[in-house]
Amino acid sequence: MATAPVVKQRPTVVSHSDWIAARKEFLAKEKQLTRLRDEIARQRQQLPWEKVEKNYVFDGPNGKVLLADLFGDKSQLIVYHFMFAPDWNEGCRGCSFVSDHVEGSLPHLAARDVSYVAVSRAPLAKLEEFKKRMGWNFLWVSSNATDFNYDFNVSFTREQVDNGTTGYNFGTQRFPEVEGPGASCFIKDEAGDIYHTYSSFGRGLDGMINAYNWLDIVPKGRDEANMMPPMAWVRHHDKYPQSNQPAVAKDEGCCHHEKA
Repeated sequence: MATAPVVKQRPTVVSHSDWIAARKEFLAKEKQLTRLRDEIARQRQQLPWEKVEKNYVFDGPNGKVLLADLFGDKSQLIVYHFMFAPDWNEGCRGCSFVSDHVEGSLPHLAARDVSYVAVSRAPLAKLEEFKKRMGWNFLWVSSNATDFNYDFNVSFTREQVDNGTTGYNFGTQRFPEVEGPGASCFIKDEAGDIYHTYSSFGRGLDGMINAYNWLDIVPKGRDEANMMPPMAWVRHHDKYPQSNQPAVAKDEGCCHHEKA
């Protein structure tokens, strides 16, 4: 049965002075959120680290690479866990949405001692082909020969999916697919030891999608209230229709299944 559309009530139209008053009242709430976000960021940086003991080996464009190699000449590394299973023909739509926002950030991350890499279980040839199609230039490596994805809780066996024991997002939710999205951060010290400092999953990745930040300030917002999953409208950027109508993509089960 189709779900009835969600109709938003049109806000009141007021005078300029009343508009300014309402905006200033809301500005106070925005400032509270900004201060809270700053405090959360400070506390995140104080979280304990765990040493990475396994010697993960990935398939990269120039051959085999170790986790340590992915840092390049930086001491910090962001890994985006991109949903792309070995038997899939293309990468996840939602992860592609995230990745469309990466390219312009890379020189700025590098200026702050940070390297970035995407990691997926699909064979390198598939990753390279899809990356070319999407026009991306960030480093993307295959973890198919390692336990990396399973150790960082972004890949699951079909049995885990079927019996609801994926333990995704630190055990807070079931995940309906054998691949899940996430981001993990690492640091390498002067001795060459590597530490896992942070991971985020599900809606914790929203902040990496700047299109959402823009949508959050327009009148209709994300306009996802009547969608499940909320990202059902997202397509690969080369698959949107050439029209003024918003695209509604058939849900193929990838990426964000969290409503809130």
